[in-house]
Amino acid sequence: MVTTLLVIVVILAVLFDYINGFHDAANSIATVVSTKVLSPFQAVLWAALFNFAAYFYFDDHKVANTVAKTVVENFITMHVILAGLVAAITWNLFTWYYGIPSSSSHTLIGGFAGAGITYALLNGYTPVDALNLGYVFKILSFIVLAPIIGMIISVIITLIIINLSRWSKPSTAEKWFKRLQLVSSAALSFAHGGNDAQKVMGIIYVALVASNVIGSNDHMPEWVPIVCYSAIALGTMSGGWRIVKTMGSRITKVTALEGVGAETAGAITLGITEHFAIPVSTTHTITGSIIGVGLTKRVSAVRWGVTINLIWAWVLTIPVSAILAGLVYLIMNLFL
Repeated sequence: MVTTLLVIVVILAVLFDYINGFHDAANSIATVVSTKVLSPFQAVLWAALFNFAAYFYFDDHKVANTVAKTVVENFITMHVILAGLVAAITWNLFTWYYGIPSSSSHTLIGGFAGAGITYALLNGYTPVDALNLGYVFKILSFIVLAPIIGMIISVIITLIIINLSRWSKPSTAEKWFKRLQLVSSAALSFAHGGNDAQKVMGIIYVALVASNVIGSNDHMPEWVPIVCYSAIALGTMSGGWRIVKTMGSRITKVTALEGVGAETAGAITLGITEHFAIPVSTTHTITGSIIGVGLTKRVSAVRWGVTINLIWAWVLTIPVSAILAGLVYLIMNLFL
């Protein structure tokens, strides 16, 4: 039976996916805009197209399954899901407004986990009881590993490109790299859509299970991925210009050649993590990749002060979202 609360949760989940699109649009278009390969308007249309195109390829929904199993099923209620979504949307809008490239993925996971933990504590259980620690450890470990993997791959790709093109005429090479950046930015947007849309799919799935609309072993209804991929694509079309500046120029100055290296590395990293069902942050991944191309020039080419500020945002995202979700759940528990 479809309840009013379920409808509200689904609407908020789709809204979060939309916000995720414009919050994380900068990740896939920052370098292609900063190198002037595409105008901002052209770039968001390009990114949105490939965000949605991922729907036709990623049909196993492994990342969605990981997100859905972060909290133990016995501790998932509609109010837990609602509190997690409210917290995630609040933190996402806050970080977007101030131009902080935090992770939408970790915001959602932190909110979901924080609400589940609060529910467990109020019912005499421990935080450990509420969480599937294997899934949580996998997610937490890749907060560190995803940007490192992206950085290493981008260093390797950039060095290979530099060596292959060392005898090329600079103007000819620049023209070709700008064309190649269209391909690399498309690949990054494709991987971004495939990874990030699935996180909301996982939340909607557990909401359907918690409402007894489907069973815990049933397949995900086909409308869920279509709606989620559409929402993230529409969100991407809405922009996210505050974060473009941070990602595209403040970490390090990026040329078309380096844009190809960073975007390709980001896409490869996201593809690897999706294959292993790991919900990672596109923000973290592309930041590590941009740092990598900066390191191929020299260590001082990376603005480490900006990078350290980003790392603080990464570290704080999950605990802040979890605490915020816990507070939202407590307030809801008083009035609902």
